[in-house]
Amino acid sequence: MHIWVDADACPKAIKEILYRTAGRVPVSMTLVANRPFRIPISEYIRFTLVSDGLDVADHHILRKMRSGDLVITADIPLAAAVIEKGGAALNPRGRMYTEDNIGEQLSLRNFQTELRGAGVTTGGPDPFSLKDREQFANVLNEYLRRSMD
Repeated sequence: MHIWVDADACPKAIKEILYRTAGRVPVSMTLVANRPFRIPISEYIRFTLVSDGLDVADHHILRKMRSGDLVITADIPLAAAVIEKGGAALNPRGRMYTEDNIGEQLSLRNFQTELRGAGVTTGGPDPFSLKDREQFANVLNEYLRRSMD
């Protein structure tokens, strides 16, 4: 298994959890982004810089990932494509996207996009919290434990 991180919008606190996890488990991971940033020196952690543009990082991840890989993303269409390709997708707030819930997530996302297009203010997500970090770490650890057994 390989972990792919849609890193442009991934909160720094989640990246830190992933860095610690990569060496502890150990598991290889690649962070993909269209702007450079520092990663720790580790035999398990890689960084791929992609060109600027809409969904360039998403397309790179989808080309490189394999069935059984885990993708960390808040991008619901990317998560749906990952699941369709046989991978697993985890939201930075600690929610696993699954075949059972991805359709509902896509519908809700599309509905909110339509509302915003019509001029309705829908608000954004709640601020990222300590509870979100803890939830992410717990779900990630449980997923890796089950996957590595």
